[in-house]
Amino acid sequence: MILNEKIKAAEVSLTGVNGEDLGIVDTKVALQMAKEQGLDLVCLSLAASPPPCQLVGRTNYKEQLNREKAKQRKEEKGRKVKELRLSAYIEEHDYDTKKRQAEKILAVGDAVQLTVRLEKKENQEAKKLIEQLVKELAHCGVQEKGIQVSGKQVVAVLLPKEQ
Repeated sequence: MILNEKIKAAEVSLTGVNGEDLGIVDTKVALQMAKEQGLDLVCLSLAASPPPCQLVGRTNYKEQLNREKAKQRKEEKGRKVKELRLSAYIEEHDYDTKKRQAEKILAVGDAVQLTVRLEKKENQEAKKLIEQLVKELAHCGVQEKGIQVSGKQVVAVLLPKEQ
């Protein structure tokens, strides 16, 4: 990131604070405009001629860079899958609590794995419970695959909806 007087080019392609194109301007004039408005002149790339520059508040620019870096790191890591365990005969209050937890996890951008551990012959109740929960969470999550019923558990994975 090259700021203000460190920009060596004679002319720059200038963009205003709100993204408006100010055209090709002499670097000294661009620096004067930045000082008058209490802003910084930031060179976005040295590859082009004249180099594209933008008038920005230093703190805003640094915050924006930090947000972009954090977003890139999160994309590189991939999304986490967080498991919520339920029982087939769950009480209404506990069900609501688990639903709220799932909504929070999906809102953050992580996936939720809903797992019902089976005891005896609870297959149908467990499957109905998962279907109901998936239907109620449809506003914030999308089911990855169908509901998987295996020997001792019933599982469904919900991915967050893309905004």
